[in-house]
Amino acid sequence: MKKKIKGTLNCPRLYIFKSNKHLYAQIIDDSNNKIITGISSISKEINQYANCKVAKKIGHNIAKKLQEQGIKKIIFDRGNNIYHGQIKELADATRDSGINF
Repeated sequence: MKKKIKGTLNCPRLYIFKSNKHLYAQIIDDSNNKIITGISSISKEINQYANCKVAKKIGHNIAKKLQEQGIKKIIFDRGNNIYHGQIKELADATRDSGINF
């Protein structure tokens, strides 16, 4: 049974979705049912197929967007993905940019 992961406005949830070709990251406030910000490999800033280098770019960009909004702590939700490869690179890049999980 999967545990429900909930984020708040002070500590939102970073949700990762991975398709066959692309990688998506969203910051979600579950208490208000709102998406605060998001970025993906198909956004104008990146626009490439997902690989480990693109996952690092997504991690750095999502961290920059969080810091602009004054958020320093998040809850990491990898979904059904294992913590390996692109998911790990994205998480490490977000941590390296100063966001705490």
